[in-house]
Amino acid sequence: MLSVMGHASVDDLVRSTVPEAILSSDRLQLPEAMSESAYLDHIDAIAAENKLFRNYIGMGYHSTEVPSVIRRNVLENPGWYTAYTPYQAEIAQGRLEALMNFQTVVCDLTGMEMANASLLDEATAAAEAMTMLFNSRSRKAVKAGVNRLWPQMRSSSDLGRFAESSASFGHTD
Repeated sequence: MLSVMGHASVDDLVRSTVPEAILSSDRLQLPEAMSESAYLDHIDAIAAENKLFRNYIGMGYHSTEVPSVIRRNVLENPGWYTAYTPYQAEIAQGRLEALMNFQTVVCDLTGMEMANASLLDEATAAAEAMTMLFNSRSRKAVKAGVNRLWPQMRSSSDLGRFAESSASFGHTD
């Protein structure tokens, strides 16, 4: 293959393709290779040096704890997203099933008529929720809902204008 490309060696190929400004003739100073278990011990020791600080993102972001039974049996269970091989269609179907199950549990626990769950970013999920609200409640309720959103959700998804544009959804009240 090298001769077909017109090079005598791999080094010759590298010298002809890598710009001289970044090509180094120094040998890499790499540590000795480790076994997998030695590496895991090593990386655990490095991770133990991390310092945990309180997160001050604020406004609408709250720490959550996913119970281990949920994490193990839902999030880490491949049966939720595929029956055999993780093709895109099965993954998408599994995600939809997980969302539907979550929404069903939320409705059962809260007694609400409907619930919304999304794999979308915060602003898109908020817009999706507001669309659902728009389709089931009055314009006054929608405006009240928009006013209760965190500021970053109102601005990033432009829900203020969304609430004003009820005519596009057929609402006149």
